[in-house]
Amino acid sequence: MEFISYPDREALAINLANKIAGELRSALSQAERVTFAVPGGTSPGPVFDDLCSVQLDWSRVDVMLTDERWVPEDSERSNTRLLRERLLVEKAAEARLLPMYMPCQTPEERLDEIAEIIAPELPLSVVLLGMGADMHTASLFPGADRLEDALDKRAPILMPMRAEGAPEPRVTLTAPVLNGALSKHILIFGQEKREALERARGLSPSEAPIKAVLGGATVHWAE
Repeated sequence: MEFISYPDREALAINLANKIAGELRSALSQAERVTFAVPGGTSPGPVFDDLCSVQLDWSRVDVMLTDERWVPEDSERSNTRLLRERLLVEKAAEARLLPMYMPCQTPEERLDEIAEIIAPELPLSVVLLGMGADMHTASLFPGADRLEDALDKRAPILMPMRAEGAPEPRVTLTAPVLNGALSKHILIFGQEKREALERARGLSPSEAPIKAVLGGATVHWAE
């Protein structure tokens, strides 16, 4: 794990966007299409704002979420909605979005359909992950009902996940898919999360799921 500290969040966003753009360009020089997985939530927004205007052959980039809440896209809690508003605009509007939600009551009903769309586009070229103060990443939450299944090295591409405090079911990429990425970045803000990351390094992935993806990752932090 490499840890990079930035003087402020703006500097982090600019530098991380440039780093990811460079990695996508490099991947595009070696493959016809590349896949870029990103988190939801508010933290990556500034990175998206810088990345969306980068000169890149976005028409050959498949963009997807690392995880999604099982809610319709018009919901305020939809990460897909956030992605369309913050990343898939300007030059990046030419990218293809791979779905992480399909209309139905539970993720189990259509999980296989979603996995069939994602499978041909693996491995991930670049993955950007976030981390919560509880040391979760993607929708790999401590104490979640399918956490151990999702951490298993033989896990399928996707796992439905339900966790205490999460008001709706989730669907998440599993640990082996995240770790299969050619490049891994983790974005965290604030002292609380920095201290949580340090704690995680001494815990098991079951206790601190972020631990499962730290190997080979670059962590980007600003206050």
